[in-house]
Amino acid sequence: MSPPPGPSRRTRLSRRSLIALVSAAVAAAVVVVVIATGAFAGGGSGGGGVVDNPYPTAVGHVRRESLSEQTQVSATLTYAGSATIVVPSGTAPSDLLQAQQQVTTDQGMLSSAAATLTTDSATVSQLEASLAAARAKETVDCAGANAAQSPSGSPSGSSGSGAGAGGCAADAQTVTTDEQSVSQDETKVAADKSQVSTAQASLSGAETSLSAAGMSAALYGQDATYTTLPAVGAIVRRGQVLYSISGSPVFLLYGQTGAWRAFVAGMSPGPDVAELNQNLDALGYGNGLPGDAFTSATATAIDAFQSAHSVSPTGQLLLGSVVFQPGAVRVTAVTPTVGATVQPGPVLTTTLSTRQVQIQLDSALESDVKVGDTVSITLPDNQTTPGVVSYVGTVATVPSGSGNGGGSSTPTINVYVTPNDPAATGDLDQAPVNVSITTESVSNVLVVPVDALLALASGGYAVEEIAAGGAHQLVAVTTGLFDDANGNVQVTGPGLADGQRVVTPNI
Repeated sequence: MSPPPGPSRRTRLSRRSLIALVSAAVAAAVVVVVIATGAFAGGGSGGGGVVDNPYPTAVGHVRRESLSEQTQVSATLTYAGSATIVVPSGTAPSDLLQAQQQVTTDQGMLSSAAATLTTDSATVSQLEASLAAARAKETVDCAGANAAQSPSGSPSGSSGSGAGAGGCAADAQTVTTDEQSVSQDETKVAADKSQVSTAQASLSGAETSLSAAGMSAALYGQDATYTTLPAVGAIVRRGQVLYSISGSPVFLLYGQTGAWRAFVAGMSPGPDVAELNQNLDALGYGNGLPGDAFTSATATAIDAFQSAHSVSPTGQLLLGSVVFQPGAVRVTAVTPTVGATVQPGPVLTTTLSTRQVQIQLDSALESDVKVGDTVSITLPDNQTTPGVVSYVGTVATVPSGSGNGGGSSTPTINVYVTPNDPAATGDLDQAPVNVSITTESVSNVLVVPVDALLALASGGYAVEEIAAGGAHQLVAVTTGLFDDANGNVQVTGPGLADGQRVVTPNI
């Protein structure tokens, strides 16, 4: 049988070709076919092939389903949350001891100054009492006729009319002497009070310094060294040891607030204390520790935690003895070596143990991606695993090194994806992967295989329908969403219905 009237050659479009066809830049490269106005004659052969077509064909179907359009982007499989763990700057044990000794010294000075003041004040009181008595006696002895002075050389204690006068003069001398003594001792008491005030100020300053030193009391001293360090790649979890300083372990705890002070009795409440209480409780030592205050229950829980790790229980955690991170960490680099002297500064570079895919996404696609979207991740071994968008950046940046031949200057935003099954991603770090991002979707629409589409000479597309009796006819269609992953395309056209058969290439 000769071919029916119509195109002498029919070109089927592959998915890639059809998508390329949509672009005006390559429209001229598309091979079009002459539209046929009548039905194609001829029946099908075994296997559903179409025998009246000079090229191998097969049978597809019109289906009603949901479609999604996806964009493939390059990405990097890594671990989330890069961080640097540092030894904090704090007060060395020797400096803390010196501060304690200064308080003791100042307390002694204040006590001595206060004792001297007490003694001198008592002396002044006695002198004032003596002065008061002398003045009273003088008042009596020098009243009336007794006010006359005794003759020169007359004994002050002789009897007679001159006795009173002589006693008045002696009383006046006594008063003068007592006044001088009181004045001298009052001056001494004033000096004593100044000494006490100075000692009090010195003690107050020493106590403030000791309090500050106590709040920043560090685990390490000037001669401290690293005695253990983790291996690169090690995973450290809550309550486990990160490293050791002079035999004292440094523990990992979970939290967002860094340990910026020592955990000791008398410290003020704060979010860092709340994190400590939560961790002690989570590790089984707190028994429901409440709030953000350091209580006796907190000290008891610390004792239990320290004892469980063979550390002498002190009821306190010095600065540098615990490190807070959002979760379990994976060690990526170690700065010091075992035996090196401890100095404030970086010790470990870490990430969280959480697997993450990082994408530098073209900022033009920002509106197509949102937190919670599902994606497909193609791993280095070509296996795929699902993931969820966990973060979409809002600040576009131009990649470093772009321009002047250094690469693309297209602004990008950071997008993070969390794999649904982290174990399926293996343990590679900084591995290149591809991510399929759904940029558009439709539900409950008619779809056909992309390669069922025919490009028409007059423009647009058609599908070659196989009618119930086996007759073939072209049905003009309007295309909608392309699902590149499944090879289907949304179509609408007169008479199209779910289940209809259409011709596809048999490739």
